[in-house]
Amino acid sequence: MENTTLIMPIKPRILHVASEMAPLAKMGGLGDVVQALPKALRQLGVDCRVLLPAYPCVLGNVEKNRLSLTRLRSPVHVALEWRVYSARVLRTEIDGVPIYLLEQPELFSNPTIYPMDLTESSALPFAFLSLAALELSTASRWHPQIFHVHDWPTALLPVALRWHRHYRKMGPDVDTVLTLHNLAHHGILPQEALTGFGLDASSFGMDGLEFYGQVNLLKGGILTADALTTVSPRYSWEIQTPDGGMGLDGVLASQKRKLRGILNGIDTEIWNPATDPVLPAHYRIGSMKGKDLCRRALLHRLGWDDDGSPLLLWVGRLVEQKGIDLLLVSVERLVNLGCRVLAVGSGHAVYEEGIRKAAERFEGRVWSYVGYNEEIARLAYAGSDMLIMPSLFEPCGLSQLIALRYGTIPVARAVGGLADTIIDADGSQRGYGFLFSDYTAEELVNAVKRAMTAYSDRRRWERLVARGMALDFSWKSSAMAYAKLYLELLGVEVSDLKES
Repeated sequence: MENTTLIMPIKPRILHVASEMAPLAKMGGLGDVVQALPKALRQLGVDCRVLLPAYPCVLGNVEKNRLSLTRLRSPVHVALEWRVYSARVLRTEIDGVPIYLLEQPELFSNPTIYPMDLTESSALPFAFLSLAALELSTASRWHPQIFHVHDWPTALLPVALRWHRHYRKMGPDVDTVLTLHNLAHHGILPQEALTGFGLDASSFGMDGLEFYGQVNLLKGGILTADALTTVSPRYSWEIQTPDGGMGLDGVLASQKRKLRGILNGIDTEIWNPATDPVLPAHYRIGSMKGKDLCRRALLHRLGWDDDGSPLLLWVGRLVEQKGIDLLLVSVERLVNLGCRVLAVGSGHAVYEEGIRKAAERFEGRVWSYVGYNEEIARLAYAGSDMLIMPSLFEPCGLSQLIALRYGTIPVARAVGGLADTIIDADGSQRGYGFLFSDYTAEELVNAVKRAMTAYSDRRRWERLVARGMALDFSWKSSAMAYAKLYLELLGVEVSDLKES
């Protein structure tokens, strides 16, 4: 992203509070966003910082990436479950973004970050993270004006500013933004958790955290945050419907005045086929020989000869949301169409086993890598011809943005951010992908057939590839939208703001 600065009368102080941030900790797209958005905001002139738990993987990646690490003089203390938990505060920096790490081995010991089953006990690390953010200034001597929290793990922060016996006194002095990355996860706990977290009994009700007799942290965050954002415009209205709201559609509709959809971007310095250090050859629009060399390298890695078949890539979590079940029931038909299918990802055991069996059954036509390997994923993005994303729902999606950047054409279901970022090549002269609507194998296979028709026309395919690679899916415009949102919350008139 090129350096652009908002001409504004103040420099907002923003603390992003999150459970993950690449490259220190990444379990999904949230980690990528928390890495890229603060970086883009600082390039606009926003004083943006990040607070993370110091999980073992975080400290390991600090060392792996040879990042400098300093320990702040003062710890932070938070009262939870009738005792005081303390954490030392470490400070590091990535791409100019200051990052504070909470070192609390008793709470932050889970190597996978998120528990298999959420209970009052397993939720304690996230409660501590949320409340420790409100104590951070005692150690950092830096006072954020806005806390930007992400999904249910940090939704307790805005809740505490309204209903916590101690922290509600801070409520009038700070603002909060809650970004909804994936509404499928709510943070459901028993009612008894309220007392241990220090929340007043009045927080449990229809206009509070109550959700079918239990506590819903995400619902509380939606109700109490000063602003809500989703990761794509379409997802912001999909979640206000019974089909997309995951039981919270009524709550979200009641808060729509403070809800806006801001499309995610990708860090185009990290995801760049012209410079990517993992790739065996580089390429750009007008000089695409490197993509052919990446294809050869990918096929060599798979042990396949190049028979000219299009390579159809799946990369991501093997979970129902991503449509993996649709791929599994369609894979035989895709192979019979003449495709070769690659799958890279991990998730539910039943889907991991399903994709392994498909690779065994269609040896030489289907290949799977169960797990996540950055080198393999990058080579697959560069060497494949098409990316398949048949998502059941998709708040934004980053894989299609990365694929387009690497000259790989997406075949995707027209939901959420996929519909916002892909224009169908058969429906518009500006198109660069292939979309389908209904969540059926028939629709998916038909979309792949249309893509293969385009693939057989070499000149047309090259135009689609070039069109997709030329798109700007950087964080520039999205970061600008967030910067303006922050200024609005701080009472600054933004209609006349300009860039320099």
